[in-house]
Amino acid sequence: MIGQIGNRGRGLGKTIDWKLVIIYMTLVLIGWANIYSSVQATDSTGLFDFANRSGKQFVWIAAALVLAIVILFVVSPRIYEGLAVPIYVIAIGLLLAVIVLGVEVKGSRSWFALGPIRFQPAEVSKISTSLMLAAFMSQLGYKISRFKDFVITALIILVPMGIIVMQSETGSALVYVGFIFMLYREGLSGWLIFMVGMAILLFILTLTCSNFVALLVLAGVSSFCIMLYSGRGKWWVFFGIPLIVLMAFLPRLLPEDFFLTPTHILLVVMFILIMVAAYVAFRERHMFTHLSLIAVLGGIMLIFSTAYLFNNVLQDHQRKRIEVLLGMKEDPSGVGYNVNQSKIAIGSGGLWGKGYMEGTQTTFGFVPEQSTDFIFCTIGEEWGFIGSSFVILLYVLLIWRIIRSAERSREAFTRIYGYCVACCIFMHLFINVGMTLGLMPVIGIPLPLVSYGGSSLWAFTVLIFIFIALDRNERKYF
Repeated sequence: MIGQIGNRGRGLGKTIDWKLVIIYMTLVLIGWANIYSSVQATDSTGLFDFANRSGKQFVWIAAALVLAIVILFVVSPRIYEGLAVPIYVIAIGLLLAVIVLGVEVKGSRSWFALGPIRFQPAEVSKISTSLMLAAFMSQLGYKISRFKDFVITALIILVPMGIIVMQSETGSALVYVGFIFMLYREGLSGWLIFMVGMAILLFILTLTCSNFVALLVLAGVSSFCIMLYSGRGKWWVFFGIPLIVLMAFLPRLLPEDFFLTPTHILLVVMFILIMVAAYVAFRERHMFTHLSLIAVLGGIMLIFSTAYLFNNVLQDHQRKRIEVLLGMKEDPSGVGYNVNQSKIAIGSGGLWGKGYMEGTQTTFGFVPEQSTDFIFCTIGEEWGFIGSSFVILLYVLLIWRIIRSAERSREAFTRIYGYCVACCIFMHLFINVGMTLGLMPVIGIPLPLVSYGGSSLWAFTVLIFIFIALDRNERKYF
């Protein structure tokens, strides 16, 4: 008690993570400067002119700082855990309402329009989902390995994610995949992350190669994992590898008029092996093998449903972007124009860049959306490799600082929420930068704190400063 009373007198310098605040402000100011640079050729009126984007961004920044101050000094950090459920429910309601009442922007019905102001509920949903996950998973007795707890946790993530997909806002929905890293920190098996990666690989192989190649990879990887985990590695070396090699040469060994295709024969062999493995696993009560076989069957279903998903679920512009990304089609003047111009802009920056406001590709409109989704092009062209690396380093420091503080937290709610914040920032960074470099499909997702826009800036400000407030509340007493 005496120690707590003494600690209550600690000043702001010891309770607020000022390094995290400084990194946040640096990124915000970098974004503001580059927004002005990206539009100065067409809107060369002034940095604070409210008629152009840099002036509007200044207003968003000022409002964001007010939000940060309110979160830190006005709102009690103790209320977030108790309000997590109503905030989550309200966010779900907004996500559903925007489908009916929202306006369509670039093929996505995910924005509310209030006069000149537009608001995207998907940004709020990241905050509400993070709070809800932290509140539920920090409950006494929670175990992610328990089936009931796992299902509820999955639904907390999948419900808003599914609604956002219904809005045709694929980029925002992909951010929710990042929560899997937080779940891994809280005890989720690494095999689930591995299966997500395998699902992506199988999807790509099916599109770019064939069902046969995807099945062969699935058979090889799954048999290796099952044999290794069950202690039968030698069986895989002497039986599994030769069989897989034989199947790989099957298309060349079969006569053209054979009544079964190589894909059908491989399927038959796989089903026979699945039946044998299931029998052995049942006799030895080997749960891992049972779960692995279920995953294999899921992989087979994914392979044969890829064509349907690609042609009937994805929208036309999404299909074209994936085709260009995977090299299935070349379209430098159409769908691939943004990425092509983006790579030209970044590449032209060289090591040190052309200099602030000296870029030509971005400032003269060769790169569309250069102040929003493609603002990293402005940084790459004007600041070069060194400047781009510095910005990415700032994000790495931001994420590392949040994770470091989360790990030191004595409260499970703060720790889990901190990891959720780090996951959201990481996914935005990974997708946005990958998109501008041609490593990810163009799905329209902002660079956190840097891209133009009030909704994104405010959402990340609230997301980060709630964590700073939670961390500050703990530092007061420990």
